[in-house]
This record gives sequence, C-alpha cells and structure tokens, in this order.
Amino acid sequence: AQWNVWMPRDISTMTNSCVVIPCTFMYPSGVRPYRGIHGIWYFGQPYPQFFPPVVFKSRTDIVHESYKGRTKLLGDLQQRNCTLQINNIGIEHSGRYYFRADLGGTNIFTYPDFSEVKVLDQPIIELPEEIISNQSLEVTCYAPDNCPDMSPEVNWMNTEYLPNLQFSSEYLVESTTAVMSTTITFTPTHKHNGKLLGCKVQYPNTTYIYERIIALDVKYAPRAVEVNVSTDVMEGSMVILHCLVDSNPPSRISWVMLDTELQAETSLNSSLVIESIESGQEGVYTCVADNGYGTMNRSLYLAVKYPPREPLVNESSTVVEGSNLHLHCRTQGNPVPTLTWLKDGNLVGNIIAEEHSVLEIEDITYEGDGEYRCLAENEHGRASSVINITVEFAPVFLLESKCTAVREGIQCVCVASGNPEPAIEFHLPDLNVTINETESRFNYYTHSDGYVATSMIKLKDKPASGLNVLCTMTNIYGTETVRLELQQESTCLFSVWTTQSIRYISRKNQKENANPGQDLTLKLESPALFYSAVKKEKPSLRKKVVSADP
Repeated sequence: AQWNVWMPRDISTMTNSCVVIPCTFMYPSGVRPYRGIHGIWYFGQPYPQFFPPVVFKSRTDIVHESYKGRTKLLGDLQQRNCTLQINNIGIEHSGRYYFRADLGGTNIFTYPDFSEVKVLDQPIIELPEEIISNQSLEVTCYAPDNCPDMSPEVNWMNTEYLPNLQFSSEYLVESTTAVMSTTITFTPTHKHNGKLLGCKVQYPNTTYIYERIIALDVKYAPRAVEVNVSTDVMEGSMVILHCLVDSNPPSRISWVMLDTELQAETSLNSSLVIESIESGQEGVYTCVADNGYGTMNRSLYLAVKYPPREPLVNESSTVVEGSNLHLHCRTQGNPVPTLTWLKDGNLVGNIIAEEHSVLEIEDITYEGDGEYRCLAENEHGRASSVINITVEFAPVFLLESKCTAVREGIQCVCVASGNPEPAIEFHLPDLNVTINETESRFNYYTHSDGYVATSMIKLKDKPASGLNVLCTMTNIYGTETVRLELQQESTCLFSVWTTQSIRYISRKNQKENANPGQDLTLKLESPALFYSAVKKEKPSLRKKVVSADP
C-alpha cells in the first residue's frame, strides 16, 4: 500500500447546520506507527509551512479560532478512518479541506487530495436552460442531507397558479453524500412567464428555514402584434406607425412595404417615422415580428390624400376647319378629382370624376378656335392646364362690308375673316381695274386685327354706268368674291356669288387685265379718316398660341 486517502471531492450542506466529511486513509505497509496514529485537518491548502488554518488536531485542542468548538473526529485513526464533522457551519467555512497523517518520527504525510465543502444559504433549484411554452417542464429543488443530527424537509411555494401540477420526491445517495430532492412537473404557457416559483427547506425542531425564489422565463413565439388602424393622412404630414409585440424573448420587429424592409430592430415595440409622407408612399405597411420561436405579422393601409396634380394635356396645335379633335387630360389626386373642360372660360363637355378625360370635337369650325382649359378639382385643391387650338379656315365675308355715299364721294369697305389672314383686293370690272396693297398709286388702305382684315377705297364720283365694285378675299384655303352696292339710308345691299363665273376673278387675271395708264375718273382720298365710321368692335378671333407640355 502507498500513501492514499479517500474523501468525497464535493460535499454540500446548509448554513448553520453541520457537515460530515467521510475519510479513509492508507499508508505503506512497511511503515510502523510510533506511539499511535495522529491526524490533522487543514483548510485551504495542505502545506504546513504556509501555516494553513488548523481545523482539527488529534494531539491537542489547538485549532484556528473559527473552528473552535465546531469540529470533532468521528472516525478512528487507528482504523485508518479520518471522518470529520463540522458543526454550526457558516458560509466562511466553504472551501477545500486536506488531511495529514502523523504516524510518528518522519512518517508524516499530507495527502494532496481534498474535499471541497459548499455551504449554501438557500436550496438549489434546477431547471432546463430553456423553458418553452406549451412544452412539459420539470423543476427540481435540492437540499443536501449530510448532517446526521438533522434532516431537511423540502416543499414548494407559489404553485397554486400552475396547471396540472405533479409532485415527486427522491432521496439521492452518491457514495457517502446525500441529497433530498423534490420535483414538480407541469406545462407552462405564456401566462406563466415572469411568475414566481419558490422552494423552502426547513429542519424540523429548529428555526432554520431556507428559501429560494425564481421567476419563470417562459419562451414563446409572438402571440400578439398590434399596429395603428388603417388611416388617411395628408401629403407632406408626419406619420408615426407603432407596432407592439407580445413575445419572449423580444422579437426582431421589421416594417415592410412592397417586399422592401424599411427598418428593423429587436424590441418589444417599434415605431416607423415618416417625416413628410409622399403620395407614392401610400399602401400596405406590415409589421413582422420574429423571435426564433415563431413569426407573426399585422398590416395596415395608409391612404395619402393630396390635391390634383397639374393635368397632362395635348400640346397646343393648329388645325384646319372641319377636322376632328380629341383633347386628352390626365391627372392624379386623392380622392379622385373631377375633370372639367372650359373653353374661353365657358363649360364644354361633361364633368367626370376620373383621372382621364377626353374632349371630342367633331368637324371643328372657326368658332372652335381658342383656349381650352382642363380643370381638375378635389376637396384638397385644384389644378389646371391649357391647350390653345388655332383653327385655320377659308375667308368669310362679314356684314360690315359695304359702299356708302359720303359728302366727298363714295366709300367702299370690305371686311373679311380668315386664318391665315385673307388678302383683300377691289376690282372695278367696268374700268377693268384691280386695286390692292401693291397698287399704292391708288391710295389703297388696309388694316388687320387678328383674323379680321379690313380694306377700304374712296371713289370721288359715281360712274355713269352705275356703281359696280367687286371685293375678293383670298387665303390658302379659298377665295370669296362679293359685289358691293351702294347703301342708301344705312342699308347695305350686297350679293354673294359663289359660282365659278365670279370666282374667275383671280389676282393673276386682275394683274393681267389691269391698265395702270388708264385715265380714271375714280380718285381715292384719305380712307383712314372714314374707317372709324364703319368699323365695329369685335373680339379678336386670333389667340396667342401658348405651348403646354402634356
């Protein structure tokens, strides 16, 4: 045999109770004890030269003062039994204990093996590292039973709220150490998260009571996700969306819109702040909670209200009389705006509550020339865009055309409307003379005002054969010729020929037939002086074309 010792590596007890350290030692068979076998127990370390606290010494009663009156040897050293009891043990007595055998002379040996004593001030509660909701759970409370003078009683506290609770007790002995345990079995839910559960150890016939309270940490998937209710907001306003999640542990909360994650954080609540919301941010916002134990989401719809956008319309254009037009107007707004077409401020077409409107104009006349405005309106505002339509048309004879007897002779005025502006010339068939703006020697006068052209001549004397004055109006779309007769007493008589026999008077023919050298009896005088007497104020038919990008 060699120098060997056996004692439990770990042993525990409750404070103020006692503990027994079982111990058996061996020494070489060739060693003969001299004057018996003595023993010493040290605390902390086995080397006497470092003066460790003496727990027990068989030769004398000299021990460290913290162990005075607390220790006794239960074993018989002569039988190689070194079992030690420590009474009224305290927390400060927790640590390693070493045994030293003294067989006399030089046969003294400190065994390197030790027994570590743990002094507890509360029982041990053992439970899984992870408690999951709706899964069966076992929780065990342990109390050491290594003091022969007293045995513990173990009971559970705060168990009245636990469902279908089952109890079981067990006395565990390992080598020479013992533990009293009691186990409860139940199935926790999210309702039990954070609930208190306690274990109490009591020694009968003593006042020693030890308790330990724990809070259940029950893991459960997100079971409730709360967000704002769907709502309407004005464009440009600040919006704060809240998401509250009930889960353990806290979930990773993310805000998602159109499969795009806007933000994410691990918390029990999350707020998405939109400083100035735009119309394009309208839609479904979803709060997604995921904590590894499950996922849950909740959505809301955010409707963004805004006034109509500036309508997109056709470009301003020039068309020929008789054409068919389709004017388009598109806009956006929330709520959907009403679209109204106005021409020169007057309502045309129907008022519709849509984002697209088409104004159809069939066989447009010169009266269709003007400004067309598409007006979009909703409860939050209005916007409009303008299309300028210019209608080109053949010359139109106006009723202001006439010849009038005046004191100085006869004044003839020819007024025509057309686009492009018509050129006007007078023809005196009896004299085979054509008078237009190129014939300055005849003092021809002309004036243009928008689509209206006015030309005037003055005859000094009335021809002997009677008054025979033709007025011809020409632009690229046609020619019109009328005969002006003398107006008597504010009555103007005229005839319009549309037959080919009248229209033959073209500018070319007139120039070929005119005889500039003819001695005329007709003389032109200061026509501008008389023009004010025959001109009437008419609204201009020509509108300035303003380009509008649709």
